[in-house]
Amino acid sequence: MITIALSKGRIFEESMPILERAGIICTEDPSTSRKLVFETNKKDVRLIIVRASDVPTYVEWGGADIGIAGKDVLDEYSGTGLYYPVDLNIAQCKMMVAASNDFDYERVIKDKPRLKVATKYPNTARNFFSLKGMQIDLIKLYGSMELAPIVGMADVIVDLVSSGKTIKANNLKSMELISNITSRLIVNKAALKMNIKQIKPLLVKFQELVSSEN
Repeated sequence: MITIALSKGRIFEESMPILERAGIICTEDPSTSRKLVFETNKKDVRLIIVRASDVPTYVEWGGADIGIAGKDVLDEYSGTGLYYPVDLNIAQCKMMVAASNDFDYERVIKDKPRLKVATKYPNTARNFFSLKGMQIDLIKLYGSMELAPIVGMADVIVDLVSSGKTIKANNLKSMELISNITSRLIVNKAALKMNIKQIKPLLVKFQELVSSEN
């Protein structure tokens, strides 16, 4: 049995057509069900639905053999038991530094004062500003990131930006691109070695699908 871990939301919506083109069709609609485990048209393949940030954990610790996770999640993950063989090029967005419209970001980068950064991506923020030779105070948040500069709690935020509408609606603007984010197919290293006859053809199929799209 091959178990594929997915998360609901944009990644899920863009993953399902790829799975279907790979010949994997869920027997019911996960978006309208409270179930967490779903059978597919293939007797030896099932899907599980987990929180986005938990996908790498489920794959590394054997709860799933394969998963689909955003690069933002993978950049924060500290495990070592995963391969990232295929960039599916879905759920595209940008990891950005954003701040209030009147914040002088260029001067801050030049003068390198200590910066207060609100984010749910501490590793990404720490690594980015470290490369600039800057010290930061990290403020870990899980939502409503845009509020932190408004109430004076942080100088900038590091967050995912898709359309940019939420940033603009809260009188913030994007200051600098950290990285372009897409979703990756991830594989448990041990599962790939032990079950290569089942997993390898799937990886090849996904890679062919991505290549044909490009």
